[in-house]
Amino acid sequence: MNYRHAYHAGNFADVMKHTLLLSLLAALGRKDGGFAVLDTHAGCGLYDLSGEEAEKTGEWRDGVGRVLDSDAEVLAPYLATIRRLGAPACYPGSPALIADALRPQDRLMACELHPDDVRPLRRLFRGNAQVAVHHRDAYEAMRALLPPKPQKRGLVLMDAPFEQTDEFSRLASAIVETRERFPTGVIAVWYPIKHRAPVRAFFDTLRDQGQRALLACELNLRPPLDPARLNGSGLLVARPPYRFDEEAASILRALTPLLAPENGEASVEWIAEE
Repeated sequence: MNYRHAYHAGNFADVMKHTLLLSLLAALGRKDGGFAVLDTHAGCGLYDLSGEEAEKTGEWRDGVGRVLDSDAEVLAPYLATIRRLGAPACYPGSPALIADALRPQDRLMACELHPDDVRPLRRLFRGNAQVAVHHRDAYEAMRALLPPKPQKRGLVLMDAPFEQTDEFSRLASAIVETRERFPTGVIAVWYPIKHRAPVRAFFDTLRDQGQRALLACELNLRPPLDPARLNGSGLLVARPPYRFDEEAASILRALTPLLAPENGEASVEWIAEE
């Protein structure tokens, strides 16, 4: 309950995660049928980059602050979206980005447990019939809200704060259970990269449980050798859309020299194929 994303909004991990998120949403929108999105750790939805929290860390300056002037074509949809939603004064979190991408037949379920974040989240979407805000635990919400109805397809975004020492283990169990409940859904899971051992164990756990079609997209600012630092960021995608691996690789190639010009490295790798 202590984590507040306002201190980290718009940092390099947000930029990496959100560019890939918009690519996933665009893929879902290529079919006429409606889709549903469950955002399990939604936050407050919109962050003031001149606010006390953002100014205290200044992380956004080495994140979104480095990409705003990019002319890379592959980043154009992301940049257009965040500007439309308030950047550079404000940075839109995942629920704001998702809601912006919804068509009339789509919907968003946004879950947030922290009381100080769920209140502004509700204000942000007041009067929006396509968005339901839930003040509840993410893992409980996945059991209660999946599979979505009436939509038969969609996306589950798991963006845990990693305050708990067993978060990787909890996420692995949630992925397995969610895929059983919602086999037609795409699952995207953000994870921190401090050093490789916890990430390798996470992947091994999923493979040992028979999970297939798992794509790991990663961007490291520096070699992941210091477990006390956030050295990189990853997004694990289960059952990604067709050719998403190619789109993700193109996005990360454009982001790496902007976000990590010295020792940066990006990768897109199937850790378990179909």
